[in-house]
Order: sequence, then C-alpha cells, then structure tokens
Amino acid sequence: MGIFATLAFLVTVASARTITVFNNCPFTIWPAMFTSPQLNPVIPSQPTGWEQAAFATVSFTVPDNWAAARIWGRRNCDFSTNPGPNSCLDGGCNGGLVCDPVTGTGVPPATLAEFTLSNNPSVPDNYDVSLVDGYNLPMRLANNQGCPQGLCGVDLGPNCPAPLQGPYDSTGFPVGCKSACEANLDGNPGNSPNCCTGQYSTAATCPPSGVAYYSYFKNNCPNTYVYAYDESSGDALFTCPSTSRADYTVTFCP
Repeated sequence: MGIFATLAFLVTVASARTITVFNNCPFTIWPAMFTSPQLNPVIPSQPTGWEQAAFATVSFTVPDNWAAARIWGRRNCDFSTNPGPNSCLDGGCNGGLVCDPVTGTGVPPATLAEFTLSNNPSVPDNYDVSLVDGYNLPMRLANNQGCPQGLCGVDLGPNCPAPLQGPYDSTGFPVGCKSACEANLDGNPGNSPNCCTGQYSTAATCPPSGVAYYSYFKNNCPNTYVYAYDESSGDALFTCPSTSRADYTVTFCP
C-alpha cells in the first residue's frame, strides 16, 4: 500500500463512528437501514437489511458526517416468496431482506432511529427516536458520551387507539400503531393537520394540538419525535457535540 493510499485509509478509519444494534426482544427481528444517497457520498458497508436473533448484537461503522440516515426493525418477515415491502408484517421495504438503497425507506408503521452526524466542530450530531411513521417496536437510542437518549420503552400496540391500531399478528395481537397521518384520519393527506401538509405546512399552522392522538404517543414516550414539528416539545430532537465523536447504540425492546 502506497503512502497516499495508507493515509487515505487512516483518514477513513479515523472518521468512522460505530453503530451498535442490539436486539433485546425475545424474538427475531430484521433490522433495516437507509442512507440517503443524495446526501452521502460515502455509505456504510453494512447491508441495508439483515436478520438478527433475539439478544444478538451487530456493530458496524458509518461516516462521521452520516446524514439523514435511519435504522428500524421489521417484524414477522418471510422473504421466501415475492420479496419486497410486503414480506414483513410491518416495516418492510423495497428489495426484501436487503432494502433497496434508493427507495427502501420502509413501510409504516415503524419506529425509527434517525441520525445526522457531523464532522464540523461547530455543528453537533442530531439524532432522535421517531414515531412520525408510527410505532412497531420499543426502541432506545443511546450513546457513549453521556448525551441525551431518545427512548420509547413502552409497547404502544395493545393500547393504541382503535383508528390507529394494527397490523395484527396471527394471534390477533397488535404489532403496530399507525400515525394519524398514515391512518389518513381526515381523508386528505395533501392538506392535513395530521400530516402538516398544504395549509398546515408550517410549525405555526401545524401545532401538536391539531394532530390527532398526539398525546397518546407523547405521554407514553416523551423522549421521541412524534410529528413533523415536534422540536417545540423540547424532548424530541437531541444533540451531542461532534467533537465528542460519539458512538451510538440502537436497542430494540430496551
């Protein structure tokens, strides 16, 4: 390896952060990851989807300027026939087991860990646990630098309001809770206070009080990002100094 190649390799290694995914659920899940190709010239080498047994841990590195990225879990998957977004009971993606790198963002409802990491000393990492696409698994997003954590440690499925509840497994147990937007409660997703679209497309015109069942999600999981403008809650979007070079752990069923 030449000196310039060696230096490039060292810079790449030095610029990496470690992401650990821990499945603390007593059942197999199929984690998935999406890295925005428009915003990331370098993407992680970790596959965009994999099977992970109960209590198993998977770790991989990502660029320290990883932008607009997400990790979520999929439940009750079978990729043996017609692999695609409907191969899982919830959280499925285009591509089947390995999500399509361009269109494989996941099918709601799905609890999301979201990241925009920074290598700029004046710009912090931003991260959250999001319920904007609904809920399908409890999740904690923690780090090794003592920065705040995102957390939804409650199973929101069983007590989910009836208009949002589902899908259901073969026993009739609800393994998901849709957002009011995904459930299309007001019948017009293009101009909706639940989706913050149309005439409701700003923080001023889309307050949490106008989002149906906002309090169900926020009261149960206060340290999550519940709807499009949830920054106003003060407990939705978290930061960690980029100079700390934090590593992050996503735990399902914490």
